[in-house]
This record gives sequence, structure tokens and C-alpha cells, in this order.
Amino acid sequence: MNRIVNLILVFVVVVASACSPSAGKSPSDTRTAKTKVSEDLSQYRPTYNVPDENAPVARVEPTNHVNRKVAVLMDTVASVNKNIKYAQGYRILAYNGSERQTVMDLRKSIARRVPEVKDYLTYNQPNFRLKVGDFFNRVEAQQVLNQISDLIPNAQIVQDQINIK
Repeated sequence: MNRIVNLILVFVVVVASACSPSAGKSPSDTRTAKTKVSEDLSQYRPTYNVPDENAPVARVEPTNHVNRKVAVLMDTVASVNKNIKYAQGYRILAYNGSERQTVMDLRKSIARRVPEVKDYLTYNQPNFRLKVGDFFNRVEAQQVLNQISDLIPNAQIVQDQINIK
């Protein structure tokens, strides 16, 4: 037991002496006491020729004109994109049930609240399904869902194939 205490005491003394400053001088004091040696390294630095500001600059003419090719490719991409009518996106599932009058009333109230959003009513016997909107991302769908959440507290955002305008 005594031996362990002695070892711990020796360890603490060694650590404390290693952390203490030496002779009360900081490294900056020792540098100022010595003579400073200055070296001139400018001979090793690279030099660059600076062009005269008033000198005429030669105009570079392009040799490979691709503007017409790019325009043709962009036209083909645009025509292909015009033919795309559907994409993967999000809709709000407002109602899924068998009561026709309920779904019709809900459809009218949603149309009054957000007239710019299109609704999709489908009937697979015996269930009516009312989906609202064509949204490319979930954030857009969530904004509309916040507007109609008091009408439909159980509405959900679902992934669906949406129509592109």
C-alpha cells in the first residue's frame, strides 16, 4: 500500500515538473535575446513578365462552331419533353370510403377552400377515393394539406402518378 502511494506521488511530481515553465522565460524572450539571422530569399522567387496594359490583345476566333448543333439538340429535347404527360409525384388522399354524399360534400368544400388545386375522384366498387392535387415534391403537398387539414383531419400525402401541365 505504501509502495503504491509512493509511486503515485512520484508520478504526480514528474508530471507537475514537466508542465511547469522553464526558468520563467517564454520562447519569444529567448528569440529576442539571440541575434536575428535574416536571409534574402528573393533570388529563389519566380518572376513573371507582366504584359503592357496598352498593348493590343489578339482576338481569339473559335474554330469549332457547335452552336447550331446544340440548338438542334435542345429543340429535340424540348419536343420530347412536350410529349411527357405524367411523372411521379404526390397527391393528398382526402377520402377513402363508401359514402357517396360525404365524398361529394367534401369535394365541394375543398374546391371552395383551394380552387387552384385539381381533385381526382375514383370509384372502385364499393369505395370512393378522393385525391387532391398534382405536386412534384412533398413540401408543396404539405402546404396545401395545412390549408385543408381542418376539413379533413385524417388526410394523408401519398405518392402517385401526377399529371404535368
